[in-house]
This record gives sequence, C-alpha cells and structure tokens, in this order.
Amino acid sequence: MNEGTIKVYDAESMVIGRLAAKVAKAALLGQNVAIVNSEKAIITGSRRMIIDSFKEKYKIRTSYNPRKGPFWYRRPDMMVRRMIRGMLPWPTPRGKAAFKRIRVYIGVPEHFIDTEKIVLEESRYKSLSQKHITISDLSHELGWRSPEVT
Repeated sequence: MNEGTIKVYDAESMVIGRLAAKVAKAALLGQNVAIVNSEKAIITGSRRMIIDSFKEKYKIRTSYNPRKGPFWYRRPDMMVRRMIRGMLPWPTPRGKAAFKRIRVYIGVPEHFIDTEKIVLEESRYKSLSQKHITISDLSHELGWRSPEVT
C-alpha cells in the first residue's frame, strides 16, 4: 500500500457502527483505509447488556466438536475489523477485496503519527455521560489482556 493513498481514520470517541459504515463504504469505493486508536471506539448502550450479549455469542460452539469453532476475536483491533466486515458484502469477490484494503491498529503506529487523520464529527459520541462502553473495556471483560498489563 502506498502511504499517500491511505485514508486514516481516528476512532477515538467514535460510535463504532457509524465509523464502520463510513469505512466500509470507502473500502468498497477502492480506497485503502487505516483506523487508528481502535481500542478507544465506543459501543452505545448499557454496559452490562453489551458485555452479556457478547459473552453469550462467545459461548456458541458446534455440537459435534466444540474445538472447531466458531471462534471470536477478543483483541480490540480485530473486533473492530470484524464489525466492519459485517457491513461489507463479504461472500462476493468485491467485498473480500474491500476487506483486504482495511487495516485497524491499536494506538497510533509510528508511520501514521505525522499523517493527517480524518475525524468524523457526526460520528463522534457527544454525551459521554450516557450509557456506553469502549472497545478496550469490552475486550478486557471478554478476557483479553493488553501487552502492557502484566
């Protein structure tokens, strides 16, 4: 990927569904997309309800061999990437090609520090006093341990 053609989105305080819709559309239009600070994105709703619904989804296994999956990501960047995949026409070659153009990062990598980041003001979560949970908090609740926490 050529760095000059990458659109970099900053996910800090963004509602993940709104951000994912914009990113999926950009990828479908043929643009290379990078999302930074994915762990700071927000899911709106009751904290307990969100955690319980994700834990319920993670319990699903095949009846004949539970070791065969399905498996769900617990890392924040992979969770966000999977949420974006849900907004793409995944079974088609067009959707798979668009998915390959999407990169998601925890924090801001060195090569994107000086790059201008796109901040979608209409997707930003305005009222942080309302019910919400960050992707990082959700990941920790599901059992992910960040590398800096030992």
